[in-house]
Amino acid sequence: MILAAEKGDITTIIGGIAPNWGPFGSLGNEARVMIEVVMAIAILLCLAIAIWGAAKQRIGATALRDTFSAEQGKGLIVAGLTGVFIIGSLGTLFTIVYGMAV
Repeated sequence: MILAAEKGDITTIIGGIAPNWGPFGSLGNEARVMIEVVMAIAILLCLAIAIWGAAKQRIGATALRDTFSAEQGKGLIVAGLTGVFIIGSLGTLFTIVYGMAV
């Protein structure tokens, strides 16, 4: 019997937002933790912006019949989710750029 996931564990699948540290492998442990904390805070802020935009769009579209507020809400949702995507993929982007430079 051969198991497909014999050597891995759950952290290889859901490693969180921590980057791969490819070019930054020589950083100290404290610096890595600080970068992870800054990335986590930035992602939480972007998610808060997206939630604020969803609330603004919902209130503007239904309760107040304010189309300007609804459009602002859509913009905030897009900006927040784009920020989450960019911050979440920074580690991969840095590793790719570093690998192409070497």
